[in-house]
Amino acid sequence: MKTLVLGIGNTLLTDEGVGVHVLQALEPELGRREDVTLLDGGTLSFTLAGPIEDADALIVVDAANIKSRAGEWALLEGDAMDAFLMSHRKASVHEVGLTDLRAIALLTGHWPEKRALVAIRPQVVDWGEQLTPAVAAAIPPVCDAIVEQIRAWNHVA
Repeated sequence: MKTLVLGIGNTLLTDEGVGVHVLQALEPELGRREDVTLLDGGTLSFTLAGPIEDADALIVVDAANIKSRAGEWALLEGDAMDAFLMSHRKASVHEVGLTDLRAIALLTGHWPEKRALVAIRPQVVDWGEQLTPAVAAAIPPVCDAIVEQIRAWNHVA
């Protein structure tokens, strides 16, 4: 099974770039695996439709305005991910929203059945290249959750 881990965010906007920082942290453990692709999705574009189409499973990591404190996170799997995306259409600061990519994938019949969104609550979204301490502290447990999710998917027939 080919899993795409897609980190989204602008690393010039402090915590908004957390998805990309998570990818960097995952590199030592997952970077050499042939069944996992780590992809910096930046601020999203329609060019990401191809890699999503090629994936059997999808994990997206992004800053999101979840109802929690800064640095807290949630793993939303399957229908829960879809429901979150549909209810937060206007929340994206990206040119193309993940909801748009989902729509393209659904139209082409390539929205992975195994999918999850790791949503991390930002503290600051303003000019700056460093994560705030609260958001940086979320990276290790988020990485553990992603590795565990991939492991769980790979053991399900």
